[in-house]
Amino acid sequence: MDSDNALGQFLRARRGVVRPQDVDLPAGGPRRVSGLRREEVALLAGVSTDYYTRLEQGRERTPSAQVVDALARALGLEEEAVAHLHRLARPVPGRRRTAARHERVAPHLLRMMEAWPQTPAVILGHCLTVLAHNTLGRALFDGHTYSNDLVRLVFLDPDAREFYPDWERVAVSTVAGLRAAAGTDHDDPQLIDLVGELSVRSETFRTLWARHDIRRKSHGTKRFRHRLVGEMTLHYESLTVNSAPGRQLVVYQAEPGSPSEQALALLGSLTAPEATGIPRPSADTPTTGR
Repeated sequence: MDSDNALGQFLRARRGVVRPQDVDLPAGGPRRVSGLRREEVALLAGVSTDYYTRLEQGRERTPSAQVVDALARALGLEEEAVAHLHRLARPVPGRRRTAARHERVAPHLLRMMEAWPQTPAVILGHCLTVLAHNTLGRALFDGHTYSNDLVRLVFLDPDAREFYPDWERVAVSTVAGLRAAAGTDHDDPQLIDLVGELSVRSETFRTLWARHDIRRKSHGTKRFRHRLVGEMTLHYESLTVNSAPGRQLVVYQAEPGSPSEQALALLGSLTAPEATGIPRPSADTPTTGR
C-alpha cells in the first residue's frame, strides 16, 4: 500500500485535486499535471519548492507543526484531513490490530442494541465490516452478497446501485470514511487485503482511494431502497466505542411520522426474531470481514 512514504503520497494526491482557480492562482494555459504544481503549493505554504519536493519524495519526513498547518491551508484541507496530515508528519508507533476474525463485541453492547427494537444499529470495525447488529440492523442490510461488509457491499455487490439510490455519493463517503477509520495504520493486514482486492475489481474504488479524501463517518442522511419495504430515508449517527478503539456504533432513525418510519416499522414486523427465527448476535461468535 506504499506506506513507506505515506506523507508524500497524501500531499501528492491532495494537490492533484486542487484547481488553481480554487486558490486564486491563474491557470496559466495548458498544464501537464492535474491540480496544482509543486511550486504553487510551496508558494502558497511559504516554503521553498525544493523543500516541498523533498517532502513529497520522502527525502524529508518531519516537517514542523507550523509547516504542516501551512500546507493544510494551501491545500484547503478540512479539519479531519488536517489532523490526519499531522499524524502522518508525526507517526506514533502502534500495535498492529488483530485480524477481523478475532474481533469480539462486548455482551453489554449487544444487550444495549437489542433493547432498541425499532432502531437499526450496527457496530463496525476499522475496515467497516459489521461486527454485530441488532435484529433491525441486520434486517436493514440483509439479502446482499456482502451484507456484513459495508465497503464491499458498495463496490462489489451486484445490488449496490439499487440498494443505494444515491450510489455515487455513498461511494465517495464510504472511501473517505474508510481512510479516516484506518488512520495511519497502513500496514494492517485486513486493510491491505481489502484495498488490494477492491483496487483490482473496482475502477471507481481505485480512483477514489487515490484521492486520499479523509472524512469520518459521523452523521447524515442516507436513502435505501430495501427489497422488502421499498425506499426509506434514514438519519444516522456514528458514535465511537471508547472501550474498543476503532469501533463505531452506527444508529439509524426515520423522521417521526414519515413514510420512512412506516417502512421501518413494517421491516421490523416482517423480520422480528419470533417470526423469522433470526438468531440474536452472540459475543462468542467470531466475525469475518467477508
